[in-house]
Amino acid sequence: ENISDFSLNITDCTQVVVPEEVFFTVAAVGILENLLVLIAVIRNKNLHLPMYFFICSLAISDMLGSLYKTLENIFIILCKMGYLTRRGDFEKKLDDAMDSMFILSLLGSIFSLLAIAADRYITIFYALRYHNIMTLRRALVILAIIWTFCAGSSIAIALFSYEVATVIPFTILFPLMMFFILCLYVHMFLLARSHAKKIAALPTSAVHQRTNMKGAITLTIFLGVFLCCWAPFVLHILLARFCPHNPYCACYMSIFHVNGTLIMCNAIIDPMIYAFRSPELRSTFKKMFCCTR
Repeated sequence: ENISDFSLNITDCTQVVVPEEVFFTVAAVGILENLLVLIAVIRNKNLHLPMYFFICSLAISDMLGSLYKTLENIFIILCKMGYLTRRGDFEKKLDDAMDSMFILSLLGSIFSLLAIAADRYITIFYALRYHNIMTLRRALVILAIIWTFCAGSSIAIALFSYEVATVIPFTILFPLMMFFILCLYVHMFLLARSHAKKIAALPTSAVHQRTNMKGAITLTIFLGVFLCCWAPFVLHILLARFCPHNPYCACYMSIFHVNGTLIMCNAIIDPMIYAFRSPELRSTFKKMFCCTR
């Protein structure tokens, strides 16, 4: 809030504000869509596979992101109405809790994407041994480790050095994990392309390879959407930390509400990708809504 006020004094860029009605509508749609994905996976036993469990982990991260921005907006509205103060102890603890939720959502999304990438990699290049390597129990252990680490990191940010702990995930972990995922699926596509000619003469293998490559393409879409939706907000945080008094940085930070809305748009787009790319999920959704046998 202080940075936003200061920005208006040193730049001619006007503050871009998203209407509250639009903001809450986008958040509600994102939460409901991801909740439907979770219900669909739980109800359909055919979807009780490691890949869909990793997708559920990403859905939970998206829900947390939408919930965080919703609570933050409610907090700002209550402050403007005078029900809450900006400097009180309770408000400070509430702000720390929301920041922890934000870090939890961001880390959960990154590690869920990493788990999906690793799952696709094993599916493509170790297809015959996939069910031995990526068992359901092993997938659950991986998810437990991921969310334990994410929860611990978010709590640590709330308890210890706020500014330093906030800068570390954005300046180091975010680009590092994104670079690792990019390298993983680029390597995946290069190897798959080199093996394409070898399996062209085998119809069954070719069909299997096309199916696996479809999963790799889905992963690419996930990653592209994640970067487009989260990168502007992460850039805002970095600029607010390193150059808050620069007019150009302040001008970019005037679209803070737009960048926050993009995070919630990610929660809307991801379930659409699930439904569009997965016939099994589409079938489950139809049964849920149409009550077909």
